[in-house]
Amino acid sequence: MAQDIKNWNPDDKSEWENTNKAIANRNLWISIPSLLAGFATWLMWGIITVQMMNTGYGGFDKSQLFTLAAIAGLSGATLRIPSTFFIRLAGGRNTIFLTTALLILPALGLGIALSAPDTPFWHFQILALLSGFGGGNFASSMSNISFFFPKKIQGYSLGMNAGLGNFGVTTMQIVIPLVMTLAITGNPTELQIASGTLIGKIPAGTDTYLQNAGYVWLILLIPLSFATWMGMNNITEDHVSPNIGSTLGALIKIIVMLILGLSTATFGLYLMLPEVVNGSGLLISKWIVLPIVIVLTVLLLKLLPLGNDYKEGINRQYKIFSNKHTWAMTIIYTMTFGSFMVTLQHWHYQLRLFSVSTYSS
Repeated sequence: MAQDIKNWNPDDKSEWENTNKAIANRNLWISIPSLLAGFATWLMWGIITVQMMNTGYGGFDKSQLFTLAAIAGLSGATLRIPSTFFIRLAGGRNTIFLTTALLILPALGLGIALSAPDTPFWHFQILALLSGFGGGNFASSMSNISFFFPKKIQGYSLGMNAGLGNFGVTTMQIVIPLVMTLAITGNPTELQIASGTLIGKIPAGTDTYLQNAGYVWLILLIPLSFATWMGMNNITEDHVSPNIGSTLGALIKIIVMLILGLSTATFGLYLMLPEVVNGSGLLISKWIVLPIVIVLTVLLLKLLPLGNDYKEGINRQYKIFSNKHTWAMTIIYTMTFGSFMVTLQHWHYQLRLFSVSTYSS
């Protein structure tokens, strides 16, 4: 099992070439597939809901099913807030291990839920909420890997981690339709509507194994959970993770902060969603709900009773809000990511049209 690193100076050329380079690269190449699996698990609902409609699975309405992607989206976005602080408070290895292992819950749960057509809709809602762990992982993964590399090549490490990690979206779009045609486990569901995918047309009448869409990620997540624990490191330098405490205590901090994020995301979803999908029916605009969720999450994180080390760490992290550069980068990131989300939503819309046109032709 990899040890905690007490002295870490990647900018020292001799140390870097002798020992640090190998350690940094090992952490990077474990981090990348972990982040890839996170993105795949987080965003899989865009594909799964279309296939549930194409099979008539569960008898759910189209309007119900499309809320699952929204639930996962808000959950993942909200969990990026507490995830930003995990490395400082709990250490890199502890964080990546736990957040990767937690993805087993929605993956396994989805496989089980899709094995029984009488599974109630609220089960899928909970699984979509839990898949937000994958969205939150991006913040902690990027924060962690930045500390391992010299300043002159931090761009390389962050680019590789983010770029290949985001490949999880494409991986998911290819893998899910493919494995759904394979008789690996469970009983099949007949495809009622032809399905157009990135790997070609799946004709109506084909036996489809929807449950494989969840189970397939266990092939990645289980070995990755072992790899993160055995191969990654916590850096306990003062500027990285100085007060981790016990491993159990660090994991508890992460879990409590994630529960808080899930709770505020659930509150936001309750305000937004209609009654038919267990919402309040108020249908409050997302432009009102999102600021409420963000502010509520930030404030409640500061109030968590997790000891003096937690309070000192969180107060230090919150000092970034007094830096004007933080706000400038926030605006730039919001504009950039907002454009990406519009493009992503357009792509999902085109995929649905493609599925319909494939069937009608």
